[in-house]
Amino acid sequence: MSKLEIQLAVENGDWPTEAELEALSARVLGAASDFIAREEGQPFPEHPVEVSLVFINDDDIRGINAEWRGQDKPTNVLSFPAYPIEPGDRPGPMLGDIIIAYETVAREAVDLDKSFSDHLTHLMVHGFLHLFGYDHMETGEAEEMEGLETRILAELGLSDPYAGQEAL
Repeated sequence: MSKLEIQLAVENGDWPTEAELEALSARVLGAASDFIAREEGQPFPEHPVEVSLVFINDDDIRGINAEWRGQDKPTNVLSFPAYPIEPGDRPGPMLGDIIIAYETVAREAVDLDKSFSDHLTHLMVHGFLHLFGYDHMETGEAEEMEGLETRILAELGLSDPYAGQEAL
């Protein structure tokens, strides 16, 4: 039984087709949820948890980032948990929203010499972990979160996105 029910909206931006994004998000978030359940003991409710993925452009994410984080600039991904939980807490029926900005993802993929799909996959995993209470504001938290991201991405056949970097 699937642990997730993914709701997807493509608002604006030069994104792949909705069908492609649905297939990618099901594969990526499915792998991430399976991994944290298996490796981290993350409990899930009996019924699938709903997660929303919203694909937008830099202008729109800039406004959201300014309103909710006080940072008047575009960013790659924002996560909004439906309910605040800590890693290991059982989520409610609504996990939360992951919002991703096209232009920033595309620009960063070029800067990092990665494919758009690989970078988007990383950001989906990153945003998903935030919904479970993982964070990277302090070094110890960053090391834990980045370690999880790296291990999940390895299961998806992707290299360590943090190789050669210090923890955020």
